[in-house]
Amino acid sequence: MALSNGRMFNNGCRPPSPAMSDYLDRIGAGLVIADTEPFNFDFLPPELVMRDEEMSQFAKMMSAVISQNGSSTAIVTGFVGTGKSAMVKRYCEDVKRRFRDRRKICYVIVNCRNSSTKPEVLKNIVQFLDPRHPFRGLGSGEILSSVRKILRSSSEHLIIVLDEVDHLLRRSGDDILYELLRIDEGYNGHGTLSLILISQEQTLDFLETAVISRFGRSNQLRLERYDEAGLMAIAKQRAGLGLVDGSYDDGILRLVAQAATDIADARVVIELLEGAAKRAELSGRSVIEPKDVQSVANLQPTNVEGIEIDDLPPHCMMVLLAVCRRLKTVNEIATGDVASLYKVICEEFEVDAKGHTTLWKHLKRLEDRSILVARSASISQGRGRTQFFSLPAALPTNIEKRLETLIPARLRR
Repeated sequence: MALSNGRMFNNGCRPPSPAMSDYLDRIGAGLVIADTEPFNFDFLPPELVMRDEEMSQFAKMMSAVISQNGSSTAIVTGFVGTGKSAMVKRYCEDVKRRFRDRRKICYVIVNCRNSSTKPEVLKNIVQFLDPRHPFRGLGSGEILSSVRKILRSSSEHLIIVLDEVDHLLRRSGDDILYELLRIDEGYNGHGTLSLILISQEQTLDFLETAVISRFGRSNQLRLERYDEAGLMAIAKQRAGLGLVDGSYDDGILRLVAQAATDIADARVVIELLEGAAKRAELSGRSVIEPKDVQSVANLQPTNVEGIEIDDLPPHCMMVLLAVCRRLKTVNEIATGDVASLYKVICEEFEVDAKGHTTLWKHLKRLEDRSILVARSASISQGRGRTQFFSLPAALPTNIEKRLETLIPARLRR
């Protein structure tokens, strides 16, 4: 539509100001995020941090794969976010590359949440082996025969990974597992196929005795939840791979790890780190600040905003207020600084401050309620250790506003 005087549309509306679209320039500006790929859930890092022992145990279970005619079975279980799928995929990539001169190995991963029937699983396997293979009119038995025929005519050893296998077992039973495990029968001992099952649940509970005997009860590995150190290591690895140098420090990464500790999910750490980086970038900053992490963490299903603080004793509220005011500008606060700020706040509300023992009890109460996260560390000057407190899962300003309303009301009682 033609413009009048170059400043207004014929219908009387003014064209948008260039400043109105400035926010688009800040998206993907590279101020903080150097590479988005490491923040994708499907990204496979070059190594799995804090899983060396588990990787070694898993490799021992699968040791027959590297022998010329061997095959292996394994079951990997664990909660969401413990790295089950990543560990198995990392193993498959590594064994394929490391032993390529000894044996040709390939692998296919079938997500049984998406393919939860026997025909669907077999179709995924055949399509991997032969993308041009026809399926129209073929039953499961015929497709399985095709798998057997392709494998025996190939020089490659196939590792089949059935991820989230509990969906398949609930819907279709374990017949397909039994049939896959018997695929080499009558083939002069040649192992053409290995089978790995991944599940959140105790998969053996779903299996018939005949299938369990073929897997072996000892070939099961359970991954435990990550602790704070593990989550911190994941945050550090992804930050190193995906963020601009100097855009974060260990304090920010520790805050991210602490915010995810209750859930203990590696994916939550990755999501929080990326979200905080995006928030900083969208604000036009090149450095991630504590408020970026806290704002993103506040959107998580479990956060301190959902924890009731109205029933805290007045002085416990004042201790928390002291922490919140300092944490608006720093990642964490030492016990000594809490004590100093608590005294200032007591003066503000015209009450006498309690002693060190009571202060410590209030801090312990806040930690027990998962409102604060504590860590012990050496003091930068002098000897000894002290505790540092952080508030990773909520914005200190939000808690501060609530407390400034609650405290006067409680003191009037």
